[in-house]
Amino acid sequence: MERKKVYLITFVIVFTLVVTYLHYSIFRQQAPHVILEELYYIPVLLGSLFFGLRGALLTYLFVSAFYLPYLFGEWVSNTLDLIDRLLHLFFSGIFALFAGSLIDRGRKYQKQLEKDRYLAGLGQIAATIVHDLKNPLITILGFAGRIKTGKTNVDKAIQTIIDSADSMQKIVNGTLDFAKSIRLELKEEDIMNIIHQACDSCRLKAEEKDVTLTVDVPGHPVIARIDCLYMQRAIINLIDNSIEASLKGQAVTISAWSDKNEVVVKLKDYGSGMDRETLENIFLPFYSKKDKGTGLGMAMAKKIVEGHHGAIHVKSRPGLGTEIIIALPYRS
Repeated sequence: MERKKVYLITFVIVFTLVVTYLHYSIFRQQAPHVILEELYYIPVLLGSLFFGLRGALLTYLFVSAFYLPYLFGEWVSNTLDLIDRLLHLFFSGIFALFAGSLIDRGRKYQKQLEKDRYLAGLGQIAATIVHDLKNPLITILGFAGRIKTGKTNVDKAIQTIIDSADSMQKIVNGTLDFAKSIRLELKEEDIMNIIHQACDSCRLKAEEKDVTLTVDVPGHPVIARIDCLYMQRAIINLIDNSIEASLKGQAVTISAWSDKNEVVVKLKDYGSGMDRETLENIFLPFYSKKDKGTGLGMAMAKKIVEGHHGAIHVKSRPGLGTEIIIALPYRS
C-alpha cells in the first residue's frame, strides 16, 4: 500500500509538471489552454480518491502553485482572460473540497458498516454458542437431578452426562481453536500425498455410511508451498461434510490438477445439496443445519485456504449435490 502511495504522489507531481510545461510553452495558442486547464482536475481527483479531503486540498494547493504564474504578466492579455483563469482556480478548489468530502464521508460510512457487521457477527456467534451449550447443559442438569432422586439408571445417566460434557468441550475447544490466528509453516510438499492421507483418514467413515470415496489425482508429484497438517485438516473437514451429505450407495470424488499458476482440488458429492440460504452462510462460523457438529468445519477450511493465499468456492443445488473447489498458488 505504501508503494502505491509513492507511485501516486510521483504520478501527480510528474503529471502536474508536464501539464504546466505545456501551458507555458504554448501560451500564445488559445485552444490548447482550454484542454490543459481541465487536465489539472485529474491530479486533484486522484488526491481525493486515495487520501480523502486532506489529500484533495494538498493536491489542489500544489497544482495551484504551478498555475498561479499563469494569472499574471504576459500570460494575461485582457480582463476576461484573468476572470476566466480565476474562475478556473476557484472551481477547481470547490471540486477538491467537494470530492474530498464525499470520499471521507464514504470511508466513514464504510468503516461504520464494517463495525456494525462485526458486532452483528459477534452477536450471532455468541447466540449460537449459547444455544449449542444450552442443550447439553440442560441434559446434564436433568440427569444429575434424576440421579439425586434415584429415578433413573445411574450408569446410563452418568454416561449421558459424560457425553453431554464431551459435546460442550468440543464446542469450547472448537471456538478457541477457530479464534486463534493460524501460524503456517510453509514447506514444499506434494499436495497429492496430502489428499491421499486425508482420504485415508475419512475412508472408515465413508465405509460405515456405504459411501464410495474415489480419488482422481495425477500420478506424479505436484509441489506447492503449504502447511501439510493444516491443509490436510481443511481437506478432511470438506470430505467429512461431503460424506455426511451423501446417501447410502452414493459417491464422493476428490480430484486435483495443476497448471502454471495454481493447484486445484475439487470435491464432488451427489448428496442432498444446499439451499440458497445455507450456501450464502456456509462459511459463517457456527452456522449449521445439521444435528451434530459445531458448524466450524467450513469456516476453518476457508481460514486455512485463505491463509495459504488461496481461494475456496462452493456450488450446490438442493437434490443435486455439492461441488467445492480449492485453488492454491503453485509453488507460491
